[in-house]
Amino acid sequence: MPEPQAPLSEEVATAEAQRLIHDAYRPTSFRDDTPTPLVGTSPPVAQPGRPPMSQSATDASALMLTGSVLTAVLGGSATAVLWASGHADPMVVACICGAPAIGLLALKGVVKSVKRLVPDEVHNHYDGTVYQEHSETTNNNRWWGKSSTRT
Repeated sequence: MPEPQAPLSEEVATAEAQRLIHDAYRPTSFRDDTPTPLVGTSPPVAQPGRPPMSQSATDASALMLTGSVLTAVLGGSATAVLWASGHADPMVVACICGAPAIGLLALKGVVKSVKRLVPDEVHNHYDGTVYQEHSETTNNNRWWGKSSTRT
């Protein structure tokens, strides 16, 4: 058991209180202002968060994140409307949810076939006399274009 201490004098108690107050307001962190080297020999280290990607991959990733948020908002809204109405027929829900996807797939197919049918546009600008010969040959449903230009 510790021995009882004698009471402190008024001056000693005041000094001790001042020391405790001073220690309580002392900064608890330290800032190192020494400059860090700009170039070193150690390899770069991947930081936490999104991994390093090319600009196009970053743009595609942001687009996918935005699309997923939009999908979640639209799905939540549709769920709320169906729940509030009390009439959620599974066949109607399947048609509502499947129609946009089927429509987009059909539109994608149409755009691909139109791109294949339309030939590339070629613009030639000549100054002077030009002899140009253009011939096409087909073989087994494949298409080759031949073009020669003489000036």
